[in-house]
Amino acid sequence: MLKRFIFAPVLTKFKTKMKKNLRNILALSLGLMTTVAFAQDWNADSRTRIDMSEDMGNEDKMTTSQRATIGATWGGSNWGIHVSSDVNYMLGVTGNVLSANIYEAYASTDLMGYASMTAGRQALNYGSGALISSNDWATSRTTWDGLTFGLNLDMADITIGYASHNSALTAGEDVGNMHANIGGEFSGWNVNFLYMTQEGTGNDDAATGIDISGNVAGAGLSASMNTDFGGNEMRVIGLSYAVNDDMGVHASQTTYSDEGNFSMAGTNMDGSWMETGSIGYLDAGSEMLSYGLTYNMSGISLGATMHNVTNTLNEAVDRDVTEISVGYSLNDNANLGLSMIDDADTQYMWLTLNIGL
Repeated sequence: MLKRFIFAPVLTKFKTKMKKNLRNILALSLGLMTTVAFAQDWNADSRTRIDMSEDMGNEDKMTTSQRATIGATWGGSNWGIHVSSDVNYMLGVTGNVLSANIYEAYASTDLMGYASMTAGRQALNYGSGALISSNDWATSRTTWDGLTFGLNLDMADITIGYASHNSALTAGEDVGNMHANIGGEFSGWNVNFLYMTQEGTGNDDAATGIDISGNVAGAGLSASMNTDFGGNEMRVIGLSYAVNDDMGVHASQTTYSDEGNFSMAGTNMDGSWMETGSIGYLDAGSEMLSYGLTYNMSGISLGATMHNVTNTLNEAVDRDVTEISVGYSLNDNANLGLSMIDDADTQYMWLTLNIGL
């Protein structure tokens, strides 16, 4: 009786909170499912990730996160509307978290055959992703609220966009970004150029990115040269070679300028392993040499990559990092993957199941 008396208020509060969260999730899901029922096309994607890292005081832990996305698209010959929603649920050592939000919501139309216009919330990915990318690894992925115009040209794919939001970091002033992206294939080489400006932050510098890739004598060559809004630079040069139909090797060099830390908010590299699933941006003055191999056999994929990080300004951040991945294709719509990382004696491990329709 005493235990029941002590825990009853706690259980009642927990049940009330869960009922409220579930009610909001169900209301959002019902509205989206109604939309899907009348849509011309729809898609669903589910990601379940079990985190078995040792990043909390080097103690073992296990947290499970689930992200389910459902989207619907409908339209005519020269217009379309797309809406998708993310539902996230996490079971972990610090409690359970349930949330839902609109991932993308935009409308597109043709402008007399010369261009196309898209307005609304959009996930954008350009070039290498060092400047603009959606960070699909994260729970709350990066989207842009604004307009994009695509020019219908034969020589290249040209996109011009504007995004704006109200930021508390700038005393409520609107923060805007404009970008122009040009991509195409020229003489067998894939080239992408991205130019970005930022307004409302007091920073007038532009961010630029140039990505080039192609094949020479059976080997793949790539180069990515990026400058952020602060004028800091990041350069990546890569080489890959297919040994045979199943095995490939790759190597790359990543360097950062000495002036300041290269950083672009919300990208695939904004953060470290826990936020992006990658090593992320490195400190100013860093150089990273990476090399590894991949092997595919009967739906099974294996990968191993070694990273050697050195820094001319601070030797304390020098370290060796090992990445090992194992993947298995269950069918055309489902994939199972295991990732293991050892970064300066800190271990990260994820088991991920992706299902898409």
